[in-house]
This record gives sequence, C-alpha cells and structure tokens, in this order.
Amino acid sequence: MKKRLEYGDQSLWLRWLLVLFGVAINLLPAFLTNLTGVPLFLDTIGTVVVSCVGGILPGIFTGLITNALCSIYNGVSMYFAIVNILIAMLSALYMERFAYRGFRYKVYFGLAAGILSGGVGAYIQWHLFMSPQNVLIQDSIERLTMATGISYAATFAVVNTVVNIMDKALSIGIALNIIHFIPEKYKQKLIYAGWKQTPLSNEEMVAMRAWSKDAKHSMRTRLTALLFGVSVLVIIMMSVIEMRMYFHKDLDEKKEIATSAAKFAASIVDPNKIERFLQYGENAPGYKETEDMLYKIRDNAVGVAYLYIVKIEDEDMIFIFDLDARSDYENFGYEGDDEGYAPGHRVRLDEEFLCYVDDFKEGKIIPPTESDNSYSWIVTSFYPVYDSKGNCVCYAGADASVEYVAEYLMEFMWRVLLVMIGIIITILANGMWTTGRYLVYPISRMGLGVERFIKAGDNQVEIDKAVRDLRKIDVHTGDEVEMLYQSICNMALNQAEQIRSIRHFTENTTKMQDGLIVTMAGLVENRDESSGAHIQKTASYVKIIAEGLKKKGYYPGKVNDKFISDVVRSAPLHDIGKINIPDSILNKVGKLTREEEEIKRTHTTAGKKIMENAITTVSGENYLKEARNMAAYHHERWDGNGYPEGLHGEVIPLSARIMAVADQFDVLTSGKGSSGKKYSFDEAINYIKERAGTEFDPKCVEVFLDSLPEIKVIFRKYNKEHG
Repeated sequence: MKKRLEYGDQSLWLRWLLVLFGVAINLLPAFLTNLTGVPLFLDTIGTVVVSCVGGILPGIFTGLITNALCSIYNGVSMYFAIVNILIAMLSALYMERFAYRGFRYKVYFGLAAGILSGGVGAYIQWHLFMSPQNVLIQDSIERLTMATGISYAATFAVVNTVVNIMDKALSIGIALNIIHFIPEKYKQKLIYAGWKQTPLSNEEMVAMRAWSKDAKHSMRTRLTALLFGVSVLVIIMMSVIEMRMYFHKDLDEKKEIATSAAKFAASIVDPNKIERFLQYGENAPGYKETEDMLYKIRDNAVGVAYLYIVKIEDEDMIFIFDLDARSDYENFGYEGDDEGYAPGHRVRLDEEFLCYVDDFKEGKIIPPTESDNSYSWIVTSFYPVYDSKGNCVCYAGADASVEYVAEYLMEFMWRVLLVMIGIIITILANGMWTTGRYLVYPISRMGLGVERFIKAGDNQVEIDKAVRDLRKIDVHTGDEVEMLYQSICNMALNQAEQIRSIRHFTENTTKMQDGLIVTMAGLVENRDESSGAHIQKTASYVKIIAEGLKKKGYYPGKVNDKFISDVVRSAPLHDIGKINIPDSILNKVGKLTREEEEIKRTHTTAGKKIMENAITTVSGENYLKEARNMAAYHHERWDGNGYPEGLHGEVIPLSARIMAVADQFDVLTSGKGSSGKKYSFDEAINYIKERAGTEFDPKCVEVFLDSLPEIKVIFRKYNKEHG
C-alpha cells in the first residue's frame, strides 16, 4: 500500500496542482507584456516547468489552458496554442534525454525552442493577419525592409524568429531556475503519478520493447490511430456542419436583403417614365433624381453589390438603370463593369433565369436565385414594377455577393484547424498516456514476466524468482486488466507450488530408487567376501572421471549433467549379474579354472538381461540404460579383445569405458584380480597408464591421471592401511 501512495492515483492531484501553478506562471508575465507592448511573450515559462517536472501530458494541458485563458484579453491567442504545445513536447524531450549533459545542451534547447516557435508563429501570423501582432515588431520589420530592400515576408520571418529565440531563452532560463528549487521528493512523486503498476526502470523499458517488437501491430499504435481518426472525423463533421449552417444562414440573409433592396427600388421608380428613361437615358426628366435614390438604397443595403432597373423582353434584359459597381465589393471578387451599362443596352438573361421567362412576361415576383457567372458568385432578386393598371413595365434587380462569404468560410476553416490541431494533440497525448498506463505497460510487463516464468523451466530457484517478479508488478488499473493480472499471479504461484511438490516427490522417489539400487548391489557385493566396498569406490571414481571429461570438453555431445548423474547413480549396478554366479566360483581362493572363468564372465550378459528387464518394467527411467551398458560392457577393451562381445573403441558405450578404468583400478588395489596380487597405489596407476589406448579409452585414462589428488582421497578413505 505504501508503494501505491508513492506512484498511484493519490499523486495525481499533485500533477493538477502543478498544471495550475504552470498556468499561473504563464499568465502573469504574458498579461504584463501584452499590456505594456513589450516585444516579448513570456507565456511558456510555466509550460517548460511543468513539462520538465511532470512530463509531456501535464505540459500540453498547461500550454492549451494558458492560451485559452489568454484569449480573454488577446483574441488571437488561441490560434497560437500549437506553439505552446510544441514547446511542451520539446521540453519533455530535453528533460528525458539531454537535461544532464551540461550547459551546452541548455543553449541548444533555447535555440531549438526559439526557432520552432518563431517559425510556426510567423507562419500563423502571416497566413491569418499578414503582419505581426506586436506594434514594435511591426515597426522594426517595416524599417528593416526599407533599409535593406529585403522582402517584407523574409524580414518578417527573420525578425519574428530572433524575437522568439530571445523570448524562449529568457523563459527557459527562468523555468530551469524554478525547477531547481522544487524539492526532489515532489519531483519523484510527479514523475510516477498516475502509474497503474510499479513504475518501470530504463532496463525494464528496454526489455519490454524488445519483448513486444515482434508484435505485428502495436496496441498503442492501433488505439492512437483510432483516437486520432475519431477526433479528426468529429472535428471535420462539426466544422462542416457549422460552416454549412453559417453559409445557409448567411445565404438566406443575402436573399432577404436582395429581395428587400429590389422591392424598395421598385417602389421608388415611376412606371410612367420608364419608356422615356429607356429612350432618352440620362437626358430624360427625373432620371438623375431616380438614379440618386437608387444609389442611396444600394448604399444602405448591406451586402448588395449591384442595383439596376431592367426591362425583360423574351430572354434579354434591356438596362434602364445600372449603377456603378460598389467599390468595397471589388475586394471580394466582384468584377463587373464599374461604369454600368447605358440605358437601352441589351444583355441575355443568365442561364439560371431562363426558366422564369414566362414568369417575367406575366410580371410575377421572381424568387432570389444563386448564379455563378463570369463576374462573381451572387444572389439575384427581381421585383416587378407595376403601372396604375397593374401591368409590369420593368423589373428592379439587386445582386448580393456570396463570394466573400465563401472566402470568409475558408479563413474560418483555417482558424478552426489551428485551434483544433492543439486540441487533437492534447487528445492524442492523453489517449497515449491512458493507453500506456492502463493497457500497454501492464500487459507488456505481464507478458515479459510470464515469458521469464516459462523460460525458468524446472529450475525452482528461477521459478520462484519469476513469481516474485510477477507479483512486484502490482497492477491496479481497477478493470479487467487487473483481474487478468491477479489470475496470472495466482496461476504462476500455484504452478510454482505444484512444481515444488513434484520436485520433492521426485527427489524422494529418486532417493528411494538409489537406496534400492545400493541395497541390490550390496546384496551382490556381500556374496563376494573380498569385495571391500567395491561399489562405493567405483562409483566415486566414475564420478571423478565423468566430471573430468566434461571439464576438458571431451565427448561434448554425450557428457552433460544428466549423463554424469545417470552414470554415477547406475555405477553400483555394474556387477549386478554376479547374482547368477555360484558362491563356489565367486569366493574361490586361488586361480579359477578355464571353465570357472567362463562361468564368471557370464555375469556381464546376466547383468545386461537383468537391467533390460528392469527398463521394461520401469518405463522412462533412462538412467537404467547406462546401468545396462556398464553391467554388460565394462569388461570390453579399447582394442577389441574384451568380452562379452569384443567391441572396440568408441563402439563401446562411454559409461562402460569409464567404468572399465574405475573397476580395474579398484580390482588391482583390492587384490581381487585373477592373479590375487594386491597392487600399491602407484603400481595400479602405472598399470592403467600403460594400457591407455589398448585396454582403456585414452581420454578416460587422461582425465583419471589428471585427477590423481581426488583419486588418492577416495583410495585412502577406503584403504586405511595405505594412509
């Protein structure tokens, strides 16, 4: 429970407190510089502090909240949230990899932050405002442009970058000093806050990445891609819906304005003078007065670019009044004839109005209609002018430009994109953090622990270590992942205990088997009155020779720990076949007759048969196979002159070749040979040495001779008179 207090959810409040602290550090100097007009920003000091101490996610939150609050007094601040977020990411990277590499890397950090924020900030300002937002910076750019002749855009980029380098250098310097005074214990708590398991060391992170590198698709990558896709899709859908709603609302307003302007214009035109206006134009009485009134209507109708009075004949418009193009709409792409058409000028109706030809003839009100002609994208409304008899003599037309609405929407979309990029990055960072803490790190760490448990095999020490390692992970996500972790821990613990129980059972069984083997061998040995602890001595010599072969690397494909164990355990049974030999022959004093010798030699074949029966009965006990080999072939010779089958060289089983040396040495020093002579230690050693390569395997003799100190210890232990 103590560990959880150090790195669990209880420390998350410290992170949020740190975020609030960082936002406060950002806001105060940023507000003062904005108020005084100083060409610095100082709005990233807290972001650097939070990112370096608490990590990338709190740093991103600090940057985003800062710019959101700064937009209260600086309306464009939110567009630059991406800059603050990028500084947070750069600060976290610096703290992770370069913070302890000396002062030079602090300088690199400041330069990188300045260039990054300067470049991105310059691009945003140029694209949205075509100029910097600080008056002093703008004046400096204009003076430098005039003095050097360099383009305004290039000078703007350079000056903005230089200012940002100075700003970020000062901000980072202040931030690093603040970090210096934060107590180390709080730094540790902030680093490990929010972990849903025991925090990973660098070595564990490396091992975890190596374990998961074979995964076809990373869980974090998939979830991040899903989160990114959903965020972008939602933002696009919301932006499109909002823009469509705005566009249609504005379009309806333009239609209403165009209709009102056309209706108002139709009301001030005298229908009885239309023919004169058409015939004499500006020279007709009342023409100029009517035109002035039309100008007033147009100038007071916000959004109307053109106003005109026309007469419709078939598919043509005959202009009576055509006001000059409204100058403030030329900026929105409206490029009509500035001087207007003269009275009597005939123009074909646009394609969009050809369907209303019959309505024009009948003098009906024409609904507002969009058209995208060679001049501009507009909404046009026609309203009839009736004479006293109710006949339509002409139409008043009003054009409201829609072009600037579309351009505004594009600019709006760009601004939304700038704001949403920061929000998307924040969402992704939070998603990656949450995914890492709740899924990727716990599952990967569990997988690594399970793999170590599997690799432990039947090594009880390694198994227990792997179980302890699993339990140290301490996953507490509070969901299915924690339930999976608990199940894995319980399974591993139960498995370890089962393996321990099986091991104890196996060890007890092995001890019982070894006891039976020694008992059986003892029964046989006790029938030989001159044996003198033969099975104990030969087993010890066999172990020394086998271990010597392994140490020297001889017969590497055969000699291993299991082989040595099998041979040593089986050694007492090498003379088991003597149970079939009569006592009169086995204990005869003096030299045996030829017939008696032949009978005694049958103990090898009898021993082989006994062991084969045992192997058939006790399935899977491989060590009995070595007992069979030693019982059957320990009297074979290297040169092929031995018995019972006359095998030679490496055709003789290795365990039998080892036993041949051990058995003969003990026979010689015990005086059990056919001659009855009891050899001294040195005489027996010389005997073995002289017959290397003829009677004995030379490699077995070599390691036997190399181990004389150990051999002498065994010899003296069982031959007190030679001590």
